[in-house]
Amino acid sequence: MTNSPTSDWLAVDIGGTFVDAITFDRESGNINIEKAATTPTDPTQGVLNSSERVDASLENTTAFVHGTTLGLNAVLERKGARTGIITNTGFRDVYEIGRTNLERSAMYDINYEKPESLVPRRRCKEVPGRLNADGDVIDELDESAVIQAADELVTDHGIEAIAVCFLHSYQNDDHEVRAAELIRETFPAVSVSVSSDITGEYREYERTSTAVLDAYIKPIFGSYVEKLAGALGERGFDGSFFVTRSGGGTFTADSATTAPVHTILSGPAGGLIGASNVGEVLGREDLITVDMGGTSLDACVIEGGSPVVEYTASLEHQPMMIPVYDIRTIGAGGGSIAWLDGSLLKVGPQSAGADPGPICYGKGGEQPTVTDAALALHYIDPNAFLGGDMELDYDGAIDGLQRELADPLDSSVDAVSKGVLDVTLANTIGTIREITVEKGLDPRDFSTVAYGGAGPLFVPLLGREMGLNEVIVPQAPSVFSAWGMLMADIVYDFSQTHITVLDDVDLNTLETSFRKLEADARETIENEGIAPGDQRYERSIEMRYFGQEHTVEVEAAGIDSIDTLADRFKRDHKTRYGHTMDDPVEAVHLRVRAIGESDNPELEQKEPRGAPLEPETTREAYCFAVDSYEQFDVYRREQLAPNDEISGPAIITEATTTTVFHSDQQATIDDYGHILITGGDA
Repeated sequence: MTNSPTSDWLAVDIGGTFVDAITFDRESGNINIEKAATTPTDPTQGVLNSSERVDASLENTTAFVHGTTLGLNAVLERKGARTGIITNTGFRDVYEIGRTNLERSAMYDINYEKPESLVPRRRCKEVPGRLNADGDVIDELDESAVIQAADELVTDHGIEAIAVCFLHSYQNDDHEVRAAELIRETFPAVSVSVSSDITGEYREYERTSTAVLDAYIKPIFGSYVEKLAGALGERGFDGSFFVTRSGGGTFTADSATTAPVHTILSGPAGGLIGASNVGEVLGREDLITVDMGGTSLDACVIEGGSPVVEYTASLEHQPMMIPVYDIRTIGAGGGSIAWLDGSLLKVGPQSAGADPGPICYGKGGEQPTVTDAALALHYIDPNAFLGGDMELDYDGAIDGLQRELADPLDSSVDAVSKGVLDVTLANTIGTIREITVEKGLDPRDFSTVAYGGAGPLFVPLLGREMGLNEVIVPQAPSVFSAWGMLMADIVYDFSQTHITVLDDVDLNTLETSFRKLEADARETIENEGIAPGDQRYERSIEMRYFGQEHTVEVEAAGIDSIDTLADRFKRDHKTRYGHTMDDPVEAVHLRVRAIGESDNPELEQKEPRGAPLEPETTREAYCFAVDSYEQFDVYRREQLAPNDEISGPAIITEATTTTVFHSDQQATIDDYGHILITGGDA
């Protein structure tokens, strides 16, 4: 990390506790990172504060890349816009009924109650007009009914946003487009979300839910982006403004405000982009990423160099039919609260957040957290937190752990602090197994990338417990998601439902369908100013055996025959499920991903050091390998150079995070300055 008064690129990622900022000067290669406290009441201020702390010269910044949880938080906290639905006559109850299947955790819960819908039935209006399954018009759209329905929603219900979803609009969007035009002309202050603008796939309930989520966050997200763009402009910025997408890549802020549902998981996506880049540089195609911040822990699998993407996700029991990285999130961050359920110690999912934060922050927090436990075990230097900008209240943390946990359990602070990490470890192991073992993957075959403010402290402990192959602590781990945003290309996804038994598919017809999707993709990406030489298009087909519900995504590049496509499907199906079948194969969705390649920063190799590496000091801390306090060698990360080898137990400090590994582990430093931790097989 080096200081630079100006930069070409600036990336800012808003988390639940801190806002991370990183600048990159493409000419000098200089990188600067900083953190600022999240400002929940005004997220814009946190972005500006972090930009000032990182010493970004906005006049000289050519690209600003942003990851935000604004849309996610609006849904989680039920603070979105007042939303209504307009749909076909006879289909008013599609959104209310939803699906009858339950999540596993609720399957045997006799007290389960279906979560309240974002849009109650009284705010769903029907209008005449109908298409058949091929997209042909059966009944023309009743335009006067559309205006009347919108008027009732706005006048009688105070609607701020309307979701429009008509039957079979994935085949023909004319009725939806016209309805949206009429609403916007008649009620220009009302935000409108159209299902066919977001997805070209079937399943009416999921399409409606996706449009509702988009409409629910659209006014809030649009106001936020407008306010932030204005504030940045007042400080001299007139470069390109990008937002990261939940399924990878970035798109312009203008496009993000048009379909903000694509940004709901934009923050975690940045870390996966960065991890993919690190894996490519290090020659590790198969990775598990663990992002442990202040509020939550996000885990994901990267196979063959690419994060696993799902095309239907769920948020608060609301399905979203958009590409998203398959990220599993649990309430296990540095600010997760440790509490007692009778005599049982639990951690999370509640978080102390940024305000008041852990007890040791000295902002009025009274409940102990994972950070307080790590401080009590001496992993964190209370005088060097955030590079010394924030002094931690060690005594306050000890008192809180004693009062809230140790005394009720008739135990000691050391024991309950170790217990807090043990419980967090157990919660995390369950999540890792869910995305690996339950999908036929052995986590021991993967390297694990540890990042987030608490990741380097915690993930090596996870590695030794699970016997993971290797833990990689990248450069700038505490702001790694923001760093990953700098590595992101511009990405747009296009899809079309195309349900046909493969024996009936004509290769020329398939090629024509793909070319139509690519034409739409090319028009979109060229409007972003991407030169033809920087454009790339990836084809895939979702396929299944006839009669199955779920699909397998198959690469569709370089197909010379339908048999080739069938062989690829059977290969991928056997890899995922362990078997193939003799049933007919069916194509379901065609997909095209349009990629505009950016001039992203490259990792630079570092110079080896001639002199032997010596620890800066030692510190007594708790070693999980021997279940006792031991002397840990303490190093500053700036000291480290390629080929350095460090035996545990050891602590590596840097301004915004701390790496901890134990006495049965060892670390080496690679040519790029990454910390590679091995050993400690369970």
